[in-house]
Amino acid sequence: QSIVLEVDGQKIPQSLSIARFVAKQFNLAGKDNLEQAKTDAVIDTIAETAEKLGPLIFEEDESKKQIEMKRFITDDLPKQLKDLDTLQSSYGQGAPYFVGNSLTWADLSFYDVSQCLLDIDQNVLEKYPKLKRNREEVAKQPKVAAYLRNRPETSF
Repeated sequence: QSIVLEVDGQKIPQSLSIARFVAKQFNLAGKDNLEQAKTDAVIDTIAETAEKLGPLIFEEDESKKQIEMKRFITDDLPKQLKDLDTLQSSYGQGAPYFVGNSLTWADLSFYDVSQCLLDIDQNVLEKYPKLKRNREEVAKQPKVAAYLRNRPETSF
């Protein structure tokens, strides 16, 4: 079953389209067209990581899951994290955020996906201090911090 957001009687499918729409509604998409394009570039990179990780999380064959997860962590993930680190360095203007000097949905998305990665390997971000700093900054946002304190414990 696919996720759908209904706005004024219009249905919007696809999780990234919905997230992008909501981000724009709440000023989390970037301050101008260029920042929005940069945010989209970060989101696309995060989505590539999530697309590779998702099937591994749901793999039912434990032996295959362990082999593929190890391959993902050692082969695929370092490239993805390096790409994200490069984007953060380029677009973050010295701030801890991925784009500009304020929170975007790219930061929230990375927090979410990186939590899954940290649940698999708690040292996965050790070589990426800027990405760790980004997570710390996101977790300090008052509404995010309140949510993290009070959310139910789930697998995702």
